[in-house]
Amino acid sequence: MIDVIIAGGGPTGMMLAGELRLHGVQVVLLERDLEPTKVVRALGLHARSIEILDQRGVADRFLTAGTTHPLAGFFAGIERPAPERLDTKYPVVLGLPQPNIERLLTEHAVEAGAEIRRGCTVAAFTQDDEGVTVELSDGTSLRAKYLVGCDGGRSTVRKLAGIDFPGEPTRVETLLGEMEIDMPWEEAMPLMLEVRKTQKRFGIGPIGGVGTYRVIVPAEGVNEDRATMPTLDDFKQQLVRIAGTDFGVHTPRWMSRFGDATRQAERYRSGRVFLAGDAAHIHPPTGGQGLNLGVQDAFNLGWKLAAAVHGWAPESLLDTYEAERHPVAEEVLNNTRAQIELMKVEPGPQSVRRLLTELVQFEEVNRYLIEKIIAVAVRYDLGSDNALVGKRIGDLALKRGGLYDQMHAGRGILLDQTGGLSVEGWSDRVDHLVDVSEELDAPALLVRPDGHVAWVGEDQEALAAELARWFGAAAR
Repeated sequence: MIDVIIAGGGPTGMMLAGELRLHGVQVVLLERDLEPTKVVRALGLHARSIEILDQRGVADRFLTAGTTHPLAGFFAGIERPAPERLDTKYPVVLGLPQPNIERLLTEHAVEAGAEIRRGCTVAAFTQDDEGVTVELSDGTSLRAKYLVGCDGGRSTVRKLAGIDFPGEPTRVETLLGEMEIDMPWEEAMPLMLEVRKTQKRFGIGPIGGVGTYRVIVPAEGVNEDRATMPTLDDFKQQLVRIAGTDFGVHTPRWMSRFGDATRQAERYRSGRVFLAGDAAHIHPPTGGQGLNLGVQDAFNLGWKLAAAVHGWAPESLLDTYEAERHPVAEEVLNNTRAQIELMKVEPGPQSVRRLLTELVQFEEVNRYLIEKIIAVAVRYDLGSDNALVGKRIGDLALKRGGLYDQMHAGRGILLDQTGGLSVEGWSDRVDHLVDVSEELDAPALLVRPDGHVAWVGEDQEALAAELARWFGAAAR
């Protein structure tokens, strides 16, 4: 029996595969496409996602492959520089097209030992108390302890599991593609910038090789068949309507469309079946949060699923995945829908936009919105009044170096500044790090494998209770 089958080889699935392999979990990942995608829906990584990669020791691969840009204009395109001293060592956005992100995450998963089967999809499944039997599109079947659907907004796993996907349908649609243009860039750029003063869902910019441009333009209405791809004529017509010229677009590399639908799975778990990424939630791409949200789902689920496979997970641990991640996605759906409203050209939305533009000049408002977008403000409700509990931990400077360097193995960490505490009974799952940091005003922290603080204090009995809550019964 396989430990975990993952359906879907996008960033979420690959991140999850790497996390599970880190803990020695057998993984088979099923991906429909025979070749990696060339479609560039996402353009980069936000701070929290870079932190996650840093905690696993692979951030440098991504930073080397991409380009860092200042954090500005990420809430509905309202131009305002990011506030100083953001609570992260990565106060940037990392420009890195989605195919490159997927490639690097795939390399990481394969290096860790994940098995990837391309041209393979889930056709049906049944589950019982011991596992899940998955019927594949080629007529064969696999048996696993768990199945995770990372198979996108039209998730087959979600549908087969009978999980509802309520929300708001698409009301406005946008065309997106990569193609060449005949108009010289020195002429196209000022025209594009002029149009963008009022139409924030419009843009043209050079990418990759010479002569190739990313083109984004509002569509005319909403296409009833969401799977139908736009044509080059669709782009030309809308470019003329919005900008007064089609810029001489030709020779498309790929063309796509996306809407502003917001939907969220009513639950993220059905027995031994889980959902993550777009299979669990879809929303407009405003703020560049979608890919990042999925990667962070995987980071939350991976260690918990591994704990269940290895038999030491407390009974309630797997349920904390939905309890923690569902509210986070709900908030992303809310802020992306708000941003779409602020980007509309009608007088009402424009009035609200002007007001928010004034409010963003206040440091507190600007910081609040930016930290929401880059996900460093996420705090899980773990039932504690302590402000640190539930928050993700930054890369604290210790005497022996950065805290993130101690997290590469994906284990829990007791950061003990007192030297008087113990993880005896849990040392096979939790590292005891006796060290001090001038950046930490607390005697000790228990940090989960996903970098969130589970406990703060100096009482051994209270610590033992939290160790049992998150890492199961003490070993004899």
